[in-house]
Amino acid sequence: MTNTDLRGAVEGRVLLPGDDGFEETAKPWNLAIRQPVAAVVEARDAADVAAVVRYAGRAGLTVSAQAGGHGASGDTEGVILLRTGLLGGVEVRAGERVARVGAGVKWGEVLAAAGPSGLTGLAGSSPIVSVTGYTLGGGLSWFGRRYGFAADGVRSFDVVQADGEPATVTADSDPDLFWALRGGGGDFAVVTAVEFELHPAPALYGGRMIWPGHRAREVFDAFREITFQAPDELSLWFNRVQLPQAPPMVTVDAAFLGDETDGRALLGSLDKIDDVIADKRRPMAVADLGDISTDPTDPSPGRSRGELLTALDDTAAEILLDAPMEPLLGVQLRHLGGALSTARPDAGPSGPLTEPYLVYLLGLALNPEMARATGVRQERFAEALGGLVSGRKPYTMLGSGERAAAAFTEADLARLREIKRARDPHGVLRANFPVLA
Repeated sequence: MTNTDLRGAVEGRVLLPGDDGFEETAKPWNLAIRQPVAAVVEARDAADVAAVVRYAGRAGLTVSAQAGGHGASGDTEGVILLRTGLLGGVEVRAGERVARVGAGVKWGEVLAAAGPSGLTGLAGSSPIVSVTGYTLGGGLSWFGRRYGFAADGVRSFDVVQADGEPATVTADSDPDLFWALRGGGGDFAVVTAVEFELHPAPALYGGRMIWPGHRAREVFDAFREITFQAPDELSLWFNRVQLPQAPPMVTVDAAFLGDETDGRALLGSLDKIDDVIADKRRPMAVADLGDISTDPTDPSPGRSRGELLTALDDTAAEILLDAPMEPLLGVQLRHLGGALSTARPDAGPSGPLTEPYLVYLLGLALNPEMARATGVRQERFAEALGGLVSGRKPYTMLGSGERAAAAFTEADLARLREIKRARDPHGVLRANFPVLA
């Protein structure tokens, strides 16, 4: 097989090393991660996806599919990077509370289409993350406490299998593959479209509150008090923030599936804390969900680490509030629980998550020295938390150098590996975090 064969196999653009635009197109969203790929193919449609997979199978090569690359690991040496961002299309069937989207569709598009009907998908904090990549990793949503993992609501996947054959996968048509795709990552088939349930969102109240750093203890105590008794409709995140050349700050992000009156009542203890710098809480349209945490929308170099906490006791509070942050930008604590902790194991390999909180540590990685320093600080946080860290991680929170095994129970990992070997015996497909690694 030759590169000419690859170009002749597809309608979409093929970029090879040395081509104009190759380096830029091969970059993932996190610019700190290198993707040393052999080629980049921008698929125009599902037929292109099938052609690339068949080509790779004949040539003894590997395909790694990404829409935008938010979950990239850098484990792409010599692979064909299959960009699925052009596979668009959003169909909302409001009467059925169902949406169908192409593999390149981003969450912001779904929320804009579903919101006017009083519905929402189980989106995360960023509107620019692809629905498919997020869902293949399980999908931790602002509304996960109420409705569970995004993957649990999938009704069907349109896929290209490792042999290049297209298929529609449902719980009835192929229960093993359907289970694996609902949270096991992209190791088992290339998804070209997904159909999933939407949920009622007749009212949404949320936003961010900001205080100076010296109010961190009071804000944390209020956060802990609220989350100990919060209804499943309320999700809350606590953040220590240290931006370059800026004073320390502390913030709380809130999303409540309900009206402003009830939301303000639930968050009342936060209103008693003085020195508030900004209060951005308001009744929100579903399409504005990304405004809560204002995640960056432009690619940037960073290094992150997620850890699940088994408890939020005084020891954890002392570490999260008082441990040095530098050079981290943020120490974030997310409240989990609710439906995430009661998810049926047979629904998919993501859950249940019995840990009630997640710690997310983020720093810049502008150069190798900064990346190493950020990693050291993250490791020190994890070490200090000790036995409060469960050791398991949500798949979508895995970082470069980590392994898929950390995201699953032993039994689920064994089942995922069995499915991978049966469905892709020649290793034609590779997820960002392969289950066999």
